Amino acid sequence: MNDRHHNTLIMNLNFLGVALAYGLLAISLWLSTDVPLSTKGYWGMGIVLLTLSLVNVVKYRFDMRLGDDRLAKIEEARNEKLLEDALKEEV
Repeated sequence: MNDRHHNTLIMNLNFLGVALAYGLLAISLWLSTDVPLSTKGYWGMGIVLLTLSLVNVVKYRFDMRLGDDRLAKIEEARNEKLLEDALKEEV
């Protein structure tokens, strides 16, 4: 339960950091008079798409690790069952 609280705190801090970074980027693009509007839009789209790509990479890595853990647990349970059956046959 305590780990879940720490994870929630860390996730909230990360979300706050991302929101702050987007806010500061938006302010700097808005206040920049030397950069044309089309270039600002292009930069903004690039940042948003990069963020989406990073979220997908993290999600797929998490899913792969979760799948590997699930397979390892199944393999461990199968091996334990085989060992238990082999010990029952010896007795």
